[in-house]
Amino acid sequence: MNRRTRDDKGQVLSSLVAVLAVVAIVGGLLVLFGTRGNDSVADSGKPAAPKTTPKPSSAPSSSSKPTVPRSAPVSSEPPSAPPVEPSSAPPSAPVSQPASVPPSAPASIPVTERPAVEIYNNTPRKGLAEDVSVRARQAGWIVTGKDNWHGKIIASTVYFPAGMQAEANQLARDLGIGRTKDALDNMKKDRLTVILTTDYAG
Repeated sequence: MNRRTRDDKGQVLSSLVAVLAVVAIVGGLLVLFGTRGNDSVADSGKPAAPKTTPKPSSAPSSSSKPTVPRSAPVSSEPPSAPPVEPSSAPPSAPVSQPASVPPSAPASIPVTERPAVEIYNNTPRKGLAEDVSVRARQAGWIVTGKDNWHGKIIASTVYFPAGMQAEANQLARDLGIGRTKDALDNMKKDRLTVILTTDYAG
């Protein structure tokens, strides 16, 4: 009987030892897997990731630096605009050419080379020939006669004899008359004749 109890105790103890051994093994395995899990987390670089996140923040600054050189080529594009401006400059040159047109207008005939002038009034306006003769003298012409004209004249006209067309054009500009014509047969051939009609606004 004592042997059996001892055997039973021995079996109980041996079973307890086995259970404890199993528990120890399981615990050891858990510890191993736990530490491996931590190691794997460390290997994954997740903790390093937050450390690298501040670095990426510096990375954008470095990336902004390359963008600065990229902006430099962009600034090189505006220099291409100035060539466009010189191209617009040539059009301004032709614009200045028309300014030379006024000088091309006929020069005024010197006073010493101007022929005498006679002025006639073919309107009901009294004193018109006198008023226009004053204007002609102020423009540098010599008025040798003024009177009324009886007859039908289409429009105010400066009549000129042969060889005095340029002088007639000059006198017409000075008096604001828009018509010149060859002298009539009953007009003097050594001077200009002005006949004023109702269309004269001067």
